[in-house]
Amino acid sequence: MPSSTSSTSTNVQTAENIAPLLTALTKAKLSKSAKILVQLEQTGGTAMLPLFEQMLNGKLYYQRADAQIIYQVKDSNDTKQYFDIFSKAPLGALDSSLVKKIRVNSKLRTHLKNTIARIQLNHGNDEERLHAVIKLTEKLTQASIDELSAALKTEVNGKVREAIEKAIALYQLQTSEDTPSKLIAIAALSGSLDSKVRNALLKLVEKNSEGKYIEKDRKVRVAVQAELKRIDGRIKIFGFIEKMFFGLSAGSVLLLAAIGLAITFGVMGVFNMAHGEMIMIGAYTTYGVQLLMPNFMEYSLFVAIPAAFLVAGIVGMIIEATVIRHLHGRPLETLLATFGISLILQQAVRSFISATNRPVVTPEWMSGSLEINPIFSLTYNRIYILIFSLIVFFLLLTILKKTALGLHVRAVSQNRAMAKSLGIRTAWVDSMTFALGSGIAGVAGVALSQITNVGPNMGQDYIIGSFMVVVFGGVGNLFGTLVGAFSLGIANKFLEPATGAVLANILVLVFIILFIQRRPKGLFPQKGRAAD
Repeated sequence: MPSSTSSTSTNVQTAENIAPLLTALTKAKLSKSAKILVQLEQTGGTAMLPLFEQMLNGKLYYQRADAQIIYQVKDSNDTKQYFDIFSKAPLGALDSSLVKKIRVNSKLRTHLKNTIARIQLNHGNDEERLHAVIKLTEKLTQASIDELSAALKTEVNGKVREAIEKAIALYQLQTSEDTPSKLIAIAALSGSLDSKVRNALLKLVEKNSEGKYIEKDRKVRVAVQAELKRIDGRIKIFGFIEKMFFGLSAGSVLLLAAIGLAITFGVMGVFNMAHGEMIMIGAYTTYGVQLLMPNFMEYSLFVAIPAAFLVAGIVGMIIEATVIRHLHGRPLETLLATFGISLILQQAVRSFISATNRPVVTPEWMSGSLEINPIFSLTYNRIYILIFSLIVFFLLLTILKKTALGLHVRAVSQNRAMAKSLGIRTAWVDSMTFALGSGIAGVAGVALSQITNVGPNMGQDYIIGSFMVVVFGGVGNLFGTLVGAFSLGIANKFLEPATGAVLANILVLVFIILFIQRRPKGLFPQKGRAAD
């Protein structure tokens, strides 16, 4: 009980001490504000953190009547709501004439950033302390080094300790004059991929206007050059890994877009030029699902995936029943008919939904990136789409290998006449195959809605790539589609830095044309009766 009373009296005492400072802050000129902020930090400690953060964000105000410090938040209707800075008590939508903003300039912003970092360094959680060290490292001074050195003595988190040690070593490298200290700092920074470390090392091997090294000690220069060589080697390795990831990511998108086309062409021999519009329908289904469940955006994709499969599958079934079935055995007419259908579907979207792109919200769990190191990070949406594409691929493979529908599909694709003579309803198989391929394209649209614009023309961006994948991998061969998609995706990403995106696509297309001249049936041609 006494400890509780003591704590309460301390809080009251703190409130009494900061009250005059808060009043002074509302009246102070910009040149005097920094001094008041220092006093607030010394007196209020961590309790002042909300005030400093809101002031840095430009959201700090005070009421003209009683100088009460408040902050501003805009609600969903863009209405300005005000809250007490310490108690968070709502004050409602105050008239602009009743409040005044506490101004900040660039000098005060720098001061506030350092103050916030200093408080978080000593009192924050692991993540906040690490963020504070990074902020202080941006502009190192002797004062910030003293604070970091003091924090290092009590720091127990490994990542935070490592960040502090690197900051101290970086400052030592930049300011020290003696050789042993510089060599120790270089050793401490060994392997770091932080751009600030590399820039600091580069300065030590620069030459002045007379052509002489700025760093006079040869031992230091040799150590720096060895470390720079090590860093550049690691940068190249992670650059290669990054290109591979981007290639696999692009390949996963092509895989999702192409596997539906692969089975429809493999079974029915139909080049469906409206396949891209099935992708578009899936993306717009995602948009519609999010409109229907605005309060459950985090779960919307789990509803959108089966919904897109059903909607696109039903549309595909209708197209097959009304158009494709009546053009069987006439590939050129089928090609032209499906091209016409693609134009009709695009115009229908423009007329009934919108000609402009529609916004699709990315759930929070798919936002952001996984940072491996300062120069290499993987975006979560690309990771999830890569995993999702493989799940869809193996699920489709299981359907074709383990179900009655899959058995019938394989039978029809190998020998339609024989399958029909054995009692398999080939017309029904065609309908289900086209619906399945269209449904998978719809699922691809769900994934694509998370990484690209959702608009009437979005499917056109992937139809050519899908055909290239199917032809390159081997018509009707799902494994060939998998290998083809990832091969073309990786090839594109490795060519793009040297040639640009457009020329890279052209070069890949030329390669496929030349490849097909040598292997007309693709990488993995069908064998046995299916090859006839």
